[in-house]
Amino acid sequence: MEKSITYQTTNTYETLNEYSQKTKNVWLVFHGIGYLSRFFIRHFSKLPSDENYIICPQAPSKYYKDANYKRVGASWLTKENTITETQNVLNYIDTIISNEQIDFDTVNFIVLGYSQGVSIATRWLALRKQFSSKLIMVSGVFPKELNKEDFNHLPDLKTIHSVGLNDEIFDPKNVKKQEDRILSYFPNTQFINHNGGHIFESDLLNEYLSA
Repeated sequence: MEKSITYQTTNTYETLNEYSQKTKNVWLVFHGIGYLSRFFIRHFSKLPSDENYIICPQAPSKYYKDANYKRVGASWLTKENTITETQNVLNYIDTIISNEQIDFDTVNFIVLGYSQGVSIATRWLALRKQFSSKLIMVSGVFPKELNKEDFNHLPDLKTIHSVGLNDEIFDPKNVKKQEDRILSYFPNTQFINHNGGHIFESDLLNEYLSA
């Protein structure tokens, strides 16, 4: 017989730069499967440090990536107990935002997901009815259960969809289907692709920012 319990847990997250009166953009960024937040956040060091404050949550489920048990990666969710695990992750993100005490009236709040992080970024915005100035989806899958109405609280949301044209994980036909679906939800979506594979192309960050 499977039973469930509720208990307190502790997790880390990373930040980059200082949040101050000079901050113009606050980024909430979700890494992909296999990453640790302290490595993923390095991609954002190319942005001007005085204007950009980066918050990078850490996926809770860690595992060894190699046979020598030295390289550690992490995953946000699996197909196992997904509904409960999603709520756990969203509670964790809520706590981060509460802890950071961001004044959303004075900054651009940008939510970015890469790979598996897209599913977390979009679910958090949709299910928690959170504010965002811009949603950036990079090389990830938009959750099947989310509908256009889930984003009615964000009528002015700017969206960007980005994928590598040589991404070995996604079939081009499936990418096109996702692009069409996203356009039906967010008609003003901008598509900013690159010629690489399933990678996070940090050189595009300034383009994401200015789009």
